[in-house]
Amino acid sequence: MGIRRIDEELCNGCGICVENCPLDVLRLDLKKKVAFIKYLEDCQSCFLCERECPIGAITVTPYRERRTPLSW
Repeated sequence: MGIRRIDEELCNGCGICVENCPLDVLRLDLKKKVAFIKYLEDCQSCFLCERECPIGAITVTPYRERRTPLSW
């Protein structure tokens, strides 16, 4: 659930997604000049980051992923 991915090749590091996230899920890596997902578990799929990204580098999904349990 939440942010599926941020395309680092498209991201220009403008920080608009970080500013618009109401739950503080995203951060900006100042060295690489790209946004990254810091707290994925807090994302509520509000789509604000995806909608406000001027270049379309963010993909958000409303579906909760079910991960397959692995037996060790």
